[in-house]
Amino acid sequence: MPLSPAPAYGSAMLPPGTFEGKVIAITGGGTGLGKAMGLEFARLGGKIAILSRDGEHRAKGIAAITGEGGIAAGFAIDVRDGEAITKCFDAIEAELGPVDVLINNAAGNFGCPAEDLSVNAWRTVVDIVLNGTFNCSREFARRRMIAGKGGAILNIGASYAWTGGPGVSPSASAKAGVTNLSRSLAVEWAPSDIRVNTLVPGTFPHDDTSETLRRHLTANRAAKACPAMRVGQTHELGWAATYLCSPYAAYVTGLTFVIDGGRWLRPGLAAPEFVPVREQLGAGPFEG
Repeated sequence: MPLSPAPAYGSAMLPPGTFEGKVIAITGGGTGLGKAMGLEFARLGGKIAILSRDGEHRAKGIAAITGEGGIAAGFAIDVRDGEAITKCFDAIEAELGPVDVLINNAAGNFGCPAEDLSVNAWRTVVDIVLNGTFNCSREFARRRMIAGKGGAILNIGASYAWTGGPGVSPSASAKAGVTNLSRSLAVEWAPSDIRVNTLVPGTFPHDDTSETLRRHLTANRAAKACPAMRVGQTHELGWAATYLCSPYAAYVTGLTFVIDGGRWLRPGLAAPEFVPVREQLGAGPFEG
């Protein structure tokens, strides 16, 4: 018997208007889990700034949020580029107002044995995941400090940050850095009323899942690998995000919040048979 299902999509967890008049910026917010979080913030009155390099992704996120009566606008950004980030925040302020909440959700990842990785591939993932998170957080915090106002930052982590991630070593290493960065900044910026937390999602299938992941991780297979015996629903992730960034979590900072149905705790006596990474990825023998 699996863990109980979540309340239905659209159910309220926080009081209506919790984020009324607030601007929530979400990197990678046009698709997948970023879009799911944006929908929940919008449902609570927030104005959503969807940050992405991809214009189609921005349009998709805007359509989803405005389709449910929310307010959203899209802004081009490359989280690796400090100057572009400054211009992006200026544009958000001009259209929606100053950013009150920042969700660092942008990510880059692909399965590849470490010996096959190029230096550029490693650099790209780390630049987006770790450097991008710092770049956007720094811009956000400096603006809030100058304005004399607090705020909330939510960084998206991964459980393989502390278990290791064979086959996804750039992402696993960068996510470990994000977890440490969150804790470091939580201490530094608490006197400025800026809270920094990390949200670690488990398996949340959605329409924007890449074809590669679809092949390796069907919902049925993922459910069987999880103690909860089910996968997550994206609005459950949205509820966790809105709580951690809300006034009701005003005393919560430096937290790593895992929402995965116990998935990362599973290895033990019943651990599955070990399969080498190259075999998992169908990479064949390394030939140099």
